[in-house]
Amino acid sequence: MNKQLFRLSLLSILLLAALAGCQPKTVTPITSLINKVWKANTVKEADLLVFTLGATNNIKPGYTNFRLDLSRPDTVRLKDVDGRLTVGTWTISTDNKRLILANLNPKPTNTGGVVEYYILNEPDGVSLRLERTAESRKTGNTIDQYALVPE
Repeated sequence: MNKQLFRLSLLSILLLAALAGCQPKTVTPITSLINKVWKANTVKEADLLVFTLGATNNIKPGYTNFRLDLSRPDTVRLKDVDGRLTVGTWTISTDNKRLILANLNPKPTNTGGVVEYYILNEPDGVSLRLERTAESRKTGNTIDQYALVPE
């Protein structure tokens, strides 16, 4: 009986030590990886590549001036392909899958002041891939994909 109690106590101690050693990995909040000014590296409107940074034959050279400024907490400044500046707030969905721009002023056409993007890859601080969740009037009612890099 004494031997069984010793084994049970030893097993319990080993199990507790193993559990105590299993600490969850610290996850960097997604906001700390994207809170910077982003510029377009490549842009696809529907499935058509219309812009590549540094290329001389871009279909839409206006994306050279595209900026998505997330450098200030909760404040976004978006300069789109047409050069128009829109200011509002930004948040990340609770599942970290969408970037939500809200209270945009002036309101982009047919948005109600809200533009959302799917986050296509896990942000790493050096690139950000986004896709509009809805069509953009500015691009001929297409769903657009952006591969962004820090400014």
